[in-house]
Amino acid sequence: MFDDDVLKVGSNEMELVDFRILKEEDGNVYEGIYGVNVAKVREIIKIPKLTELPGVPPYIEGIFDLRGVVIPVVNLAKWMKINEPAAENLKPRVVITEFSDILIGFIVHEAKRIRRISWNDIEPASFVSGMGSLDKSQITGVTRIENDEVLLILDLESVVQELGIYQPNVEADNQVIDKISGTALILDDSLTARKLVHDALMRMGLRVIEAKDGIEGVQKLNEMYDAYGKDLSKELKIIISDVEMPKMDGFHFAANIKEDERFVDIPIVFNSSISDHFSELRGKEAGGEAYLTKFDAAIFYKEISKVIKSHVKIAE
Repeated sequence: MFDDDVLKVGSNEMELVDFRILKEEDGNVYEGIYGVNVAKVREIIKIPKLTELPGVPPYIEGIFDLRGVVIPVVNLAKWMKINEPAAENLKPRVVITEFSDILIGFIVHEAKRIRRISWNDIEPASFVSGMGSLDKSQITGVTRIENDEVLLILDLESVVQELGIYQPNVEADNQVIDKISGTALILDDSLTARKLVHDALMRMGLRVIEAKDGIEGVQKLNEMYDAYGKDLSKELKIIISDVEMPKMDGFHFAANIKEDERFVDIPIVFNSSISDHFSELRGKEAGGEAYLTKFDAAIFYKEISKVIKSHVKIAE
């Protein structure tokens, strides 16, 4: 389905599936242009026969069986509270996505094409005005395309959160955790994700510094080097980075700092909702010590502790 010309690590580019959602307002039909990372898309299909579920939010159209896997299907227009036009104006498709090892289908009005876009050209939604009544929490980024049109990158993970998939982990809450001193740096453009990771690291005993993207992450590293100098690696025990971030993605960030002798000894762990094997390979190529899928707290504690302890032994 997708281009074999894969993105190189450190290219600071992403590929998006461009799809459309139509809105009817005052007798007119308007087209919204949206995107989702190709790495999260398994396939695009025609709308199958759906089985309705009682007691679910109205934007969940139902479930269906895809080769032995039961998949919930979300109507994106309903989720975004958009008034849909008549069915004859639509070319609906279901975009099958995978978030955090979970498959979810999203109904869109038309699937257009694959776009390759630089993260440099993507602005965080919080800095962009003029999106009307659309909730900015549903958008992770905005970029301009041809004819000066605007493409909005949807935060489909917020649907996952609304469905209650990211639940407190009782096993992790009861887990005995070895305390670790020092500082951790978090990079993530999602406030919700940063809070989950922040709280977990604080429970481990680490002081936490946060950044919203790779550019701010580099800035925080430079500030810490000014404060600690060559002893930085003794204080900064780990960097935990998301992959998808405006301006500079996690892979590009990691590839850059691994080329800087000041930071090369600081371990990096990727923490992402992208759960495909190719992204894990890209993470290793970029210099990551581990690649975690958001968010299993028990696994998080185990892997972060293991990475930090292995680097302490190497330093000794």
